[in-house]
Amino acid sequence: MNLTGNWTYPTAIKFGAGRIRELPGACAEAHVTKPLLVTDKGLADLPITRHALEILEQAGFDPALFAQVDPNPNEINLADGVKAFRDGGHDGVIAFGGGSGLDLGKMVAFMAGQTRPVWDFEDIDDWWTRADAEAITPIIAVPTTAGTGSEVGRASVITNSQTHVKKIIFHPKVLPAVVICDPELTVGMPKFITAGTGLDAFAHCVEAFSSPHYHPMSQGIALEGMRLVKEYLPRAHADGTDIEARAQMMSAAAMGSTAFQKGLGAIHALSHPIGAIYNTHHGTTNAVCMPAVLELNAPKIADRFDMAAAYLGIDGGFDGFRAFVQKLNDQLDVPRRLSEMGVDRDRIDTLTAMALEDPSCGGNPVKLTRDNVSALFEAII
Repeated sequence: MNLTGNWTYPTAIKFGAGRIRELPGACAEAHVTKPLLVTDKGLADLPITRHALEILEQAGFDPALFAQVDPNPNEINLADGVKAFRDGGHDGVIAFGGGSGLDLGKMVAFMAGQTRPVWDFEDIDDWWTRADAEAITPIIAVPTTAGTGSEVGRASVITNSQTHVKKIIFHPKVLPAVVICDPELTVGMPKFITAGTGLDAFAHCVEAFSSPHYHPMSQGIALEGMRLVKEYLPRAHADGTDIEARAQMMSAAAMGSTAFQKGLGAIHALSHPIGAIYNTHHGTTNAVCMPAVLELNAPKIADRFDMAAAYLGIDGGFDGFRAFVQKLNDQLDVPRRLSEMGVDRDRIDTLTAMALEDPSCGGNPVKLTRDNVSALFEAII
């Protein structure tokens, strides 16, 4: 099977093994002459990052590297990145890495020309119109994991370091101009990151498919995204060099992010405050939350998941799907309880209040209340 393509939905995507070599052309396409490559601390010295910089240098570019990005990036990382961008006289960003590197890189390009604080552009009502759109510099996105799908997203998640609350910052022009999806960059991911990021993509598809909002295109993308994860995540986890499985998971990640334009729900509403307070891995946290949220939402989603289960080749309709989710988690060594990830019950009231303020609540098919959210935390902790 030839897993190569040039796609323009939702943005221009150069997809295929080895296509990192096209990074100089992507910069030219986005009219970037002096890029700042933004990635996280863990990736800064790895061969895939050095190789990307060498490709640019050999093509005559003079790139710089900014890697002061935490696993849950915050406004301090952002301020440092904006300073590096301005001091270096850069005219565009290469957002390189997993969700943290992609999200922070996009925000550096967004905020480098703004005068208001980043919190003024939270994804509330039409706050994005406060930004100077002409001052947003071009973004080239290069994912190195298959999970968040931030490479095809119009927003970033930034943690407020003072309140420990994750905020979604949105602007249409934060959508990268060019994306390079090269599955070879994901071959070196350790098993627990392969599992956690892959299950993040799965959670995006499951919640988009569950959302009550109307968006048939997203509904179809979410369904096929779930199938790709079901078929290929166990393969990628078992053999990290399985390039077909890595490619299909990279597709699933982009599909999940595209699909959740339809909405997210309780999985993410619970996961965001847990990650902000306890610094847990986002995708793994989503996976632990998923079975309990499916049970909560069953009265509203069982019928549509009966149909989905048939498409996915899962017997037993919704109940079979729910059982499959737990079996997949177990197969990928995901904990059954958040207590195994360091989360304890003494902050359930705080977590509940934060979850109810999360914008993901609006896409949950069952209305979230203090009682049912608190009960969810009790069940998953």
